[in-house]
Amino acid sequence: MKIFLDTANLESIKKFNDMGLLDGITTNPSLLSKEKGNPKNTMEEITKIIKGDVSLEVVSTEYSGMMEEGKRLREYGDNVVVKVPMTPDGLKACKSLSSEGIPVNVTLIFSPNQALLAAKSGAKYVSPFIGRLDDIGQDGMHLIEDIREIFDNYDFETEILVASIRHPIHVVDAAKIGADVVTLPPVVLEKMMQHPLTKIGLENFLADWEKLKAGNPDIKI
Repeated sequence: MKIFLDTANLESIKKFNDMGLLDGITTNPSLLSKEKGNPKNTMEEITKIIKGDVSLEVVSTEYSGMMEEGKRLREYGDNVVVKVPMTPDGLKACKSLSSEGIPVNVTLIFSPNQALLAAKSGAKYVSPFIGRLDDIGQDGMHLIEDIREIFDNYDFETEILVASIRHPIHVVDAAKIGADVVTLPPVVLEKMMQHPLTKIGLENFLADWEKLKAGNPDIKI
């Protein structure tokens, strides 16, 4: 399963990319608004840091505007995936952009029907938002199960990009179901690396090493 970072923060992107953890990046206007500086420079820098796919989102709600913005966003790099909303105009733009060789991520997916239609329109990725479904009392992970089954039934090449992830358990569940990608906020990726027993174990190892050095001052590793 591929791991994308859901952020426009360059420091976080560089940090986790240097660990070899990132297969791509997803951004949106809300994430870009949290960062200082010109968003154009930020988007350009992200596409240079990351070798994998970088989703950059249109802000127009009409087909013509989405097409214009999508082509402009693609100019930031060959790894740019244009993000469009799950609307009639978004599906039309997805079909047109995909036909021109520009990959598309259809976002704000909340039902199997929406995912099916996005795949039919040629999307490279569909982004179901599981956390937001959980927030209103629905089972977001059940949506991933449904989409996986539908896509497998008909051999769709569209990848399931699980979004709106709230905690590490979401990642494990998505991986067990067979999602293609998860996109995580930096705080969740940090939590995935942590376990109290790891910390305790390391502290014990280091304490024992100090005892060993006390009796063997010349010892080195």
